[in-house]
Amino acid sequence: MADESFNGRMVYGSVEIGDGTTDYRTRLAIVRAEALQHWRKQLAEQSSELNSPSDRIRIWERRHQIDLPSNPGHRLIKLIAADTGLNAEEVRAEQRLRAGIASSAVAIGP
Repeated sequence: MADESFNGRMVYGSVEIGDGTTDYRTRLAIVRAEALQHWRKQLAEQSSELNSPSDRIRIWERRHQIDLPSNPGHRLIKLIAADTGLNAEEVRAEQRLRAGIASSAVAIGP
């Protein structure tokens, strides 16, 4: 129910000419229900044991629009671990993995 044609932005609940108040409220309720369903699905995927720790952390990053901090002592590590159903050491392992990939990409560069 979202219109994605507005310069790449999501526009929810826009009023259309000829719409009555009831139609607008009905559309808005549908959009809100869809958004809540999407939010719940992402929340479940973020801690699902069917997803790898890397996937869970990426889902968490996407939901919160925050990158995994590179500092192993960062205060978000415990929060990310709790939200994803991982322990802090698993989150730190992902940090080390990403740091290794980043450093090898720099070493291989042109």
